Amino acid sequence: MNNKEIVQKAATACDDKRAEDIVALDMQDVSLMADYFLICHGSNERQVQAIARSIKESMEEQDIDVRRMEGYEQARWVLVDLGDIVCHIFHKDERSYYNLERLWGDASRVELQVGHNG
Repeated sequence: MNNKEIVQKAATACDDKRAEDIVALDMQDVSLMADYFLICHGSNERQVQAIARSIKESMEEQDIDVRRMEGYEQARWVLVDLGDIVCHIFHKDERSYYNLERLWGDASRVELQVGHNG
């Protein structure tokens, strides 16, 4: 499974938990820290945790290593590190504050196939 397929799989896991505004950024030309960022948000702490858990379980089912998960307890900004792909799951109040899409505005968006989000 290539990185683009993994990003899609993670996006589907987010969508399964009704994550909102799921965006994938191709970071290959703009950052050394990851090839892709997947960004989404949930409306409360429980949903943010459910989205993060969904990504972790989905990756483990595919034998993809989840290197670490940070911020899970507070559930304001959970980072799921998949190596070349970093998933950012925000609480809706934090997402606009950090605005990663604008911060990494040079990165191109990756088209995703997700259910209710487009």
